[in-house]
Amino acid sequence: VRLVESGGGSVRAGESLRLSCAASGESAISAMGWYRQAPGMQRDLVATVTSGGVVKYADSVKGRFFVSTSNAMDMVYLQMEDLEPEDTAVYYCYVQVNRWQPPSDHWGQGTQVTVSS
Repeated sequence: VRLVESGGGSVRAGESLRLSCAASGESAISAMGWYRQAPGMQRDLVATVTSGGVVKYADSVKGRFFVSTSNAMDMVYLQMEDLEPEDTAVYYCYVQVNRWQPPSDHWGQGTQVTVSS
């Protein structure tokens, strides 16, 4: 599966950004979403949504970030509102493929989001 992200950049606190990710080469996708990794930190879940519509958010982004997908599960978006400096990180598109068992996890190349105070 190939994942291509877009939409990162530099903004000021309180502003918004929208990330997009296009998935190609695989149709057996069971979940899509976003992870992020700040310098010196582990990669953490931001938001995911399953093909059944179950959505999960990190507590730190609830009410500010909104994840959505296309009906075909070939695009995933992350609308980020009221950004904070603590949101600064590399954001990775995430896809879970369930063509084989166990399911496999895949990430894009990452897109930088920088929020200044």
